[in-house]
Amino acid sequence: MTEIIAIDTAAAPAAIGPYSQAVRVGELLFVSGQLPIDPATGEFAGPGVREEAVQSLANARAILAAAGSSMHRVVKTTVLLTDIADFVIVNEAYAEAFTGAVLPARAAYQVAALPRGARVEIELIAAV
Repeated sequence: MTEIIAIDTAAAPAAIGPYSQAVRVGELLFVSGQLPIDPATGEFAGPGVREEAVQSLANARAILAAAGSSMHRVVKTTVLLTDIADFVIVNEAYAEAFTGAVLPARAAYQVAALPRGARVEIELIAAV
């Protein structure tokens, strides 16, 4: 039976509910949606949505590193936005985080609201 391992790192914000920062199953890592919380301060990055996206991606990167993976091993992302008009700005930050010949598959959605009033949340699946 494949072991299920919770991943936890102080380099990313602690979960704000009953869930793990990430879960590893075999060679796959499922990273929970990352809000733009700076783990050093507990506050949102800002002032704009670009800074929020950069912080959300930095949080995801820290969790990937804690699990022995990296942004180059991400196979799927989901981007949640409270305003789809922010997609172009968030996409610029996203394009800086994901480079290389094979980019992850992605979905992006506008949602009614995100926890703590965030404007962006990013979750991902990666190979380990």
